Amino acid sequence: MLVTGPNGAGKTNLLEALHVGTQGFSPRARSDAQLIRFGRPAARIALEGVRSHDVPIALEVVLRQGAARQGSLNGSRLRAAEQLRTEVSTLVFTPDRLAVVKGAPAVRRAYFDRVVGRLFPARASLAAAYGAALGQRNAALRRVGLGLSSRDALAPWTTRVAELGSELVASRREVLDALAPAFAARAFELGLGDGALVYEGEPSTEAALAERLERDLERGVTGAGPHLHDVVIRAGDRELRSYGSQGEQRVAVLALLLGEADLLADRRGEPPLLLLDDVLSELDDGRRRALLGRLPAGAQAVVTATSATLAPIAAEQVLEVGGGTVRMHA
Repeated sequence: MLVTGPNGAGKTNLLEALHVGTQGFSPRARSDAQLIRFGRPAARIALEGVRSHDVPIALEVVLRQGAARQGSLNGSRLRAAEQLRTEVSTLVFTPDRLAVVKGAPAVRRAYFDRVVGRLFPARASLAAAYGAALGQRNAALRRVGLGLSSRDALAPWTTRVAELGSELVASRREVLDALAPAFAARAFELGLGDGALVYEGEPSTEAALAERLERDLERGVTGAGPHLHDVVIRAGDRELRSYGSQGEQRVAVLALLLGEADLLADRRGEPPLLLLDDVLSELDDGRRRALLGRLPAGAQAVVTATSATLAPIAAEQVLEVGGGTVRMHA
């Protein structure tokens, strides 16, 4: 599906609504209040579709000022709207996702931790659990440094940080091992060359944390562990963060997304919904054709563009956004 319209017409808002309606949260807004029309107390997103084997599905998310968002699946209310993402896989590209390649290591860690959650739903809370344990250890380090607590009180948090850190590093590496071949294949098809993903960092064992304890006490923070690691995204011998053009960085993010889409389709038995916002504007015609031609078979993809002429391959459906309305293009 191709969604066209001038800048500011609301194309991105349409994609954001699809993301909220299928995942229970926005990929860009920090609060629900930002999603509700000015002057209105609430907003509602309702979606209907058909899954594999012609199984119908109905999703709904209700947002209210000053209240927790509510989600429902096929008429049954969910404990949390974010539970929708365990039922429907949605991947999104927006121009700000270039930060995954050119941004700080923290952006890449957060991105690949979300990939861990999508590929292994049972581990979706692992990064948050590690972060919570790390925060407790850092607080304990500061208390010990100020003489307000004994070192014995630090030991349980050191053990917890080491355990969860090892699990998190192992999960990240497992995801990269699974994703790297698909990423390399999609990168090659999109003209990037030999794409590669390299994990930088080792898990912190209790012994390693004990060895640097004096330094950690002096600084009041844990100075080693997966909260400081990075994933290097390469094309051949070049690290794309420092030596990739804007176009190459965009292609790398798209290759990551398409590679993950392939993995999700294999693991869940159906392809994810793909939301691609302003994805064609900085690609040459050959790469546009390669991208649109390589979308996973059977996947529903929603692509936005300012003009239908940017798409070298005819879309099955074209919508035009403007004046607060969405209409089928003749």
